[in-house]
Amino acid sequence: MSTEESRHVYRLHSTLELPLEDLRTHIDEATFPDGVTDVEITRRNNTLILKAVAEDESVSKYTPTAQLKASITENRVYEEDPDERRNSFRWDEDEEEEIESELVEFAAFKGDRETVLQNSLLQYQMFLVLCGIAEAAEKGTLTAISERDGDLEATRIVEGEPRPADIEVVEGPRDHNSSQGGVNWRDNKFISD
Repeated sequence: MSTEESRHVYRLHSTLELPLEDLRTHIDEATFPDGVTDVEITRRNNTLILKAVAEDESVSKYTPTAQLKASITENRVYEEDPDERRNSFRWDEDEEEEIESELVEFAAFKGDRETVLQNSLLQYQMFLVLCGIAEAAEKGTLTAISERDGDLEATRIVEGEPRPADIEVVEGPRDHNSSQGGVNWRDNKFISD
């Protein structure tokens, strides 16, 4: 069994957000998982694509490798929290002075697996890159169920901190009523004893 076949990402949900500059710095300084030599960052309008560059040179340049997709938004970042300033009593100031702020571009990795993590070649490796981004992000959550070497793993990273996570198997709606969908042979009036 090849390495690629024994590693999968089944479920993923992300609400991660971090400044674009911080993301670029993180990718420049990151150590990538086996199989990935680099991550190319491409911007198309307000979409950011982080694409895996395969270590295996036999992979055709036309074969799409896994990629992470983020939307780019602009947020105003204040030097001082405006709510704190408004709530503090400043008897000596007659007029409110302007709070220093700037517009900052953020990369937002938001959505489920198909939205955030695309293409199957090197998908698990790019999931690991996303986990690294999640640990660098101060805002948002990453939850996932993946499989490595036959074992299911739960991942949960909240506001940059890895947290304990469990996989829970629950009875789905189809399983619940499965006994009522067939013929009840015991109470069938067409069958005599």
